Amino acid sequence: MEEIVKISSIAQYNTMRGITTKHPLVAVIDLSKAQPMPAKSFNIGLYVVGLKELHYDQLRYGKRHYDYQEGSLIFVAPGQVIGVEPGVELFAPKGWVLLFHPDLINGTPLGKHIQDYSFFSYDVNEALHLSDKEKSIVIDCFAKIEYELDQNIDKHSKGLIASNIELLLNYCIRFYDRQFITRDNANKGILERFEYLLKGYFSSDKPQSEGLPSVAYCAEILHLSPNYFGDLVKKETGRSALEYIQSKVIDVAKERLFDMNKSASEIAYELGFKYPQHFTRLFKQKAGVTPNDYRMMN
Repeated sequence: MEEIVKISSIAQYNTMRGITTKHPLVAVIDLSKAQPMPAKSFNIGLYVVGLKELHYDQLRYGKRHYDYQEGSLIFVAPGQVIGVEPGVELFAPKGWVLLFHPDLINGTPLGKHIQDYSFFSYDVNEALHLSDKEKSIVIDCFAKIEYELDQNIDKHSKGLIASNIELLLNYCIRFYDRQFITRDNANKGILERFEYLLKGYFSSDKPQSEGLPSVAYCAEILHLSPNYFGDLVKKETGRSALEYIQSKVIDVAKERLFDMNKSASEIAYELGFKYPQHFTRLFKQKAGVTPNDYRMMN
């Protein structure tokens, strides 16, 4: 079994890269001045935002290779595993990396909503690809954080550093929104496959054996992370992925309610509901009437 090296502190990471530790909870590193990462797998107990400026394909995230092209950002949350493939050349890209420990943001506004930055859980093929202007903004944010690290630590340090990290992450939300738009054709293809997936699912016996399709199930079939998939569906349709699935369930239910040989309870079980009352509750919530009332009206 492959050994996974656990990195739990800024100092430990800095030592591996040959970098002086300026602050125990945060670091901004110019990768051109750092030692290469060894060809191993690492469980990172830190938040990582990496900006890459030269092409390479040696970085693994989990068990797959990163789609990590020139001018792109990756995001790693604490507990995730990244690896460096063995190769002829050492892993020494040009670019920047920001690392911060979860303790840095405890008690700050950023700490209260860090989970809202869903891109920390995006998959390997969902990196943020930056324009030149966007890359300049990101580098400027890194520079602001680095400036604070060069000052003596005082009572203002934590708040200012956390605020600048939050500014960077908010820009990244904007840039991802732009990416969802500029990759519109690809996104529409995913929505078409999503629709086809749901149609096939409810036309099969899967609902009776596996229940209602979850967002995670659909994302896995479409080879996307649940967070990226959910964000994409929301941007394209204005509805969450769960709401989209529920809407499809109700559409299928309305069609089947015209079959007078089946009770509403039988239809509920066919659609994957464990309890008919859950079906009735969702139907009334979405359609405004109960299944039986809908049947009588039509």
